[in-house]
Amino acid sequence: MKYISTRGLSPAKTFTEILLGGLAPDGGLYLPEKYPQVTRAELDAWRNLSYADLAFAVLSKFADDIPAGDLKRIIDKTYTPAVYCNTRAGSNARDITPLRTLEPGLHSLELSNGPTLAFKDMAMQLLGNLFEYVLDKQRDELNILGATSGDTGSSAEYAMRGKRGIRVFMLSPLGKMSHFQTAQMFSLQDPNIFNIAIRGVFDNAQDIVKAVSNDHAFKAKHKIGTVNSINWARVSAQIVYYFKGYFAATKSNDEQVAFSVPSGNFGNICAGHIARMMGLPIGQLILATNENDVLDEFFRTGVYRPRGADHTYHTSSPSMDISKASNFERFIFDLAGRDAAKVRELWSRVEAGSAFDIKGTPYWDALPQFHFASGKSCHADRIKTIRELWEEYGVMIDTHTADGLKVGLEQRRPSLPLICLETAQPAKFEETIREALGREPERPAGLEGIENLPQRVVVMVADVHAVKDFITQHAAG
Repeated sequence: MKYISTRGLSPAKTFTEILLGGLAPDGGLYLPEKYPQVTRAELDAWRNLSYADLAFAVLSKFADDIPAGDLKRIIDKTYTPAVYCNTRAGSNARDITPLRTLEPGLHSLELSNGPTLAFKDMAMQLLGNLFEYVLDKQRDELNILGATSGDTGSSAEYAMRGKRGIRVFMLSPLGKMSHFQTAQMFSLQDPNIFNIAIRGVFDNAQDIVKAVSNDHAFKAKHKIGTVNSINWARVSAQIVYYFKGYFAATKSNDEQVAFSVPSGNFGNICAGHIARMMGLPIGQLILATNENDVLDEFFRTGVYRPRGADHTYHTSSPSMDISKASNFERFIFDLAGRDAAKVRELWSRVEAGSAFDIKGTPYWDALPQFHFASGKSCHADRIKTIRELWEEYGVMIDTHTADGLKVGLEQRRPSLPLICLETAQPAKFEETIREALGREPERPAGLEGIENLPQRVVVMVADVHAVKDFITQHAAG
């Protein structure tokens, strides 16, 4: 399988050729030339597979330049109960992503049983093992540059810590993550991990990552790669749990379901979009935003209007505090009939700080065939949802999952079972859980007092040159 850029000006490449790089040379994002199709016979055969075997079946369609035996070993190493050591009552660690049924037709898919208690681990642990495999084959090294609004950073650092030939430079907005999220990252003492706190918001950090990625000479000289969801391997790994969740919530492949997905950067729901394009019977994809409702505005009005760093709200679901969704370009590429020239035209406006409007165009007319719905949740909504779920079902959820559940229940089609994708465990957002429930969330063993550990972090202004200088100083070890 070959991969092409959403902007159409870069040569097609294989999975391993794009694995380490992130953005395409023309500034676009990679997607398969054609989405592989899943037949009814394959769906029937996959229904009862273990998570690791299902991941191998799905990812074999995307990573066909990795020998099957090698890919199977990498996947089996990644998706084991030893890595996803679930300690939550009523769940089975061997399921990797257990489905929690709240009532008939209403489910939550547990995606947060990995080492950092966030759904990002589902793809990041695989990415770390893939990086290590490819770098070993090439006898090469990699300097990873990433940006995080909450969970990506810790997930990437835990996946890459101690791996030979890999260094991680992770940017985060100073003071904008929860205390737990911050401590998870900054307490790591591994010499290949570098935390950089940027004075600003996530969008400032993300803009720096994109600027460095678009400096092709610097990127090549310092062997810069990315783990943000602009990296195709992360999106492809997330496709797997849509299949797993569907099989767990249905009895036959004749049924359709709705997935509700808390969304900031559009990466997680983009994986659901691709799963549906492959043939998974998804009747509805429900996108939930917080107060930073750029994506909800698009699906309601046809206007994509990034707010900019100065107008990004700091909320109690901080991983979604994003006003410029990197992965959205992948969806628009599909919506525009894969017209790369149109994508270049639209993103030239976005990159100039403007907006675009598809209302009244053929693209707006085509939007319903992609089966999206959307909605917005605010702080009062998530407090209410967390409280109601605890009182009615005895289930404690985090703030982002609350956004997803609130919007999902509002937007679902009544005929479809609803699967809400869990974002993180409540322990990562203790302040809001205390506000909602008047009690502390349970912490998994080994994470008590993590905020009191010594921290390693460098604070910088939001300046791409300062970040480049820091990478240059530390990239050689």
